[in-house]
Amino acid sequence: MKKVNIIGAGLAGSEAAWQLASRGIEVEIFEMRDETRKTFAHRTKDFAELVCSNSLRSDDVTTAIGLLHQEMRLLNSLIMRSADANKIPAGSALAVDREGFSKFIESELLATNKVKISRREISELSINSEEKYEEKWIIATGPLTSDALSQSILENSGCEHLAFFDAIAPIVYKDSIDFTKAWFQSRYDKGDGADYVNCPLSKDQYEEFVNDLLTAEKTDFKEWEKNTPYFDGCLPIEVMAERGAETLRFGPMKPVGLTNPHIAPSENVDEKFFKNRPGKPHAVIQLRQDNKIGTLYNIVGFQTKMKYGDQQRIFKKIPGLENAEFARFGGIHRNTFLNSPKLLDEYLHFKKSPNIMFAGQVTGVEGYVESAAMGLLSGIFLSAEILGKNISKPTNKTAIGALLNHITIGHESKSDFQPMNVNFGLFEPLAEKTKKIDRKTAYSKRALHEIEEWKQKI
Repeated sequence: MKKVNIIGAGLAGSEAAWQLASRGIEVEIFEMRDETRKTFAHRTKDFAELVCSNSLRSDDVTTAIGLLHQEMRLLNSLIMRSADANKIPAGSALAVDREGFSKFIESELLATNKVKISRREISELSINSEEKYEEKWIIATGPLTSDALSQSILENSGCEHLAFFDAIAPIVYKDSIDFTKAWFQSRYDKGDGADYVNCPLSKDQYEEFVNDLLTAEKTDFKEWEKNTPYFDGCLPIEVMAERGAETLRFGPMKPVGLTNPHIAPSENVDEKFFKNRPGKPHAVIQLRQDNKIGTLYNIVGFQTKMKYGDQQRIFKKIPGLENAEFARFGGIHRNTFLNSPKLLDEYLHFKKSPNIMFAGQVTGVEGYVESAAMGLLSGIFLSAEILGKNISKPTNKTAIGALLNHITIGHESKSDFQPMNVNFGLFEPLAEKTKKIDRKTAYSKRALHEIEEWKQKI
């Protein structure tokens, strides 16, 4: 039986390895991170390290991402099993203790006795000689693919570029937050109702904050980086501020669904009067628990490319964060992705060399869960090939099938392909007319039925 080589021990690589190993197939994972070598965003050598946020987003099955969670659970996802085992409070979102999440995944993979780990970099694609075509590879290097391997992929793909920018948010110590100004509450009291720390801003404070963002010193781009686009789902806050003075207030800083307990009860009026009430927050900055013991909180939606000195100066102006101590400042890093509709077939094979498959964010899906989902599919597809089974793809009536369809044959134009989170707009439309209020439930019900049927065939 053939051994499968996987490049990258992130969420996609780990999930692909699990799907293969659980079907009795030997796997060798090549991971360039070790005790001494890290990446800009990674701080450990752990498998499936989460670097951007601890949230895997909504776990509500009537949302597209929550539906993807449930589909993956039904398909025996290791990533989802670890997330459920290491869950921490986050309202209706699924958030995890990051250290426990990673340790669980590595432990489970090694316990199969089918997975070998090699701590070294693979710097080029194995497509140049006929005898290597029998080697099976899954490239799951994610958004931080090494320069050497990126160059090899670029040379063999015929594309102009593979990169865009992504950013990470800062993290503060909980005990440095001033709770005489901040308070615990989820918007509209969702989940446990108190899973976020809220810091309110008045109109004047908000306007000063936006001005500070616009005038702050930013990270300089290298010459080759200047034309690299951002992914809209993870824009730095200063880039959002450049799009208009109210952009942040209608984005990560929206104040709706929250009631400030530090204001006298008589002033807590109906939400429809919110904008006109003196003393009510004009904008709100939220922080979300970042580890299981609750000592760290990340600033939600505050990805940034500001230099560290300006981050500290500006963020300490936020009410409640005047004495904040930072466990990590925000930063910016380059992401790598393929023009997948042009380069990959419907089963994630590299068209130029079908012995190679791609999985994870490098395929042009965006988000931790979406990345793991493509790892799951690559592992299932390759297992079937090795074991001599013919299987179909999941349909785009499912969340995982809709994502696969988008990055392979479903994208409208191969010339402007960009990373995409899972969303109901990628799904096959409902056959029957459904009231808007019922559509998400209808999509989810149909998808879970479809995924159950597909599961029986694999």
